[in-house]
Amino acid sequence: MSEINIVDAPPGTEGPGYFATSLDKVIGLARSNSLWPLPFATSCCGIEFMATMGSHYDLGRFGAERLSFSPRQADVLMVMGTIAKKMAPVLKQVYIQMAEPRWVMAVGACASSGGIFDTYSVLQGIDEVIPVDVYVPGCPPRPEAILDGFQRIQDLVRNESGRRRNSDYYKELLGQYGIK
Repeated sequence: MSEINIVDAPPGTEGPGYFATSLDKVIGLARSNSLWPLPFATSCCGIEFMATMGSHYDLGRFGAERLSFSPRQADVLMVMGTIAKKMAPVLKQVYIQMAEPRWVMAVGACASSGGIFDTYSVLQGIDEVIPVDVYVPGCPPRPEAILDGFQRIQDLVRNESGRRRNSDYYKELLGQYGIK
């Protein structure tokens, strides 16, 4: 077997008060701690989200202090509540208007799977019209579950490559939803 020699780090890459890392890691860290969520709340899960933004749970501790009610300024689309099939084109348009990179969180049973409303008029999960990154279970979910879902989004953002959004896989995924 050949002998493997481990060499020391080149001079200038580490020292007291500084370190070297990749650009993707720095950008991911900055993005993950400065997300601007767009709450798309249609029913009772929206009330739980309001509790999550309150002082007891305080979503602002995780870098989401500023809610954005304009899709063009938002990073994270948080869909909460029952989505009727008539609302699906509106939801898709909101998603398309968001700038890349963008992430989606389906909060609650209704946004994830239609919930208890297995009827002709209710969309059986928003993943039928837009891609979803994180699902938060519950009917309605507790604020702790929403915080956990938001932390999962932060993990995705932190570890995502800067080139993922330009990959063929991502373009094919959006193509499945009819989004260019």
